Amino acid sequence: MTGGHGAVEGGDKRTALIIAVLALFLAIVETGAKSAQTAAITLNVEAANLWAFFQARSIRQTTVRASADAAELQKVATGDAAVRAAIEAQQKAWRDQATRWEDSADGEGRKQLSERARSAETRRERYMSQYHLYEYAAALLQVAIVIASASIITSASWLILVSLGLAVGGAALSGLGFFAPGLLHL
Repeated sequence: MTGGHGAVEGGDKRTALIIAVLALFLAIVETGAKSAQTAAITLNVEAANLWAFFQARSIRQTTVRASADAAELQKVATGDAAVRAAIEAQQKAWRDQATRWEDSADGEGRKQLSERARSAETRRERYMSQYHLYEYAAALLQVAIVIASASIITSASWLILVSLGLAVGGAALSGLGFFAPGLLHL
């Protein structure tokens, strides 16, 4: 009887060790998931801010162009050459500013802002894909831990195999999340 009891205890110790390793992997995967989620949220805010700046540029650009067009009526209505020259100078300044706001060397033109916003959105989507894969991996690892724990209580050794199979699935999803988050869409 003692030999049989010792074999069960040894199996329980192995199962406990498997559970500890699964819990370690679960902690790592959960940390990766939280990190990916935080990055996605940060990039979402960045993209929203850039699109808001883009809209502000668009509104300012439209306002300046409308002012330049409206000044055309004043220019036509005046007979004073000095006033006409002043209006033309102001129109040129407005139109030049509108052109700079479209494509600017400082990276804050509408063209650059839209490129930066799209880039932030692309990076956000990658992190969201990563986050989802990590979350599914964490769920598989949690279920694997529960099933491994049940194997101790029931003495059903086949449950350990099921648990390990789920753990392999969790590891695979974690690997996809890390190396190729866009490969699989769940």
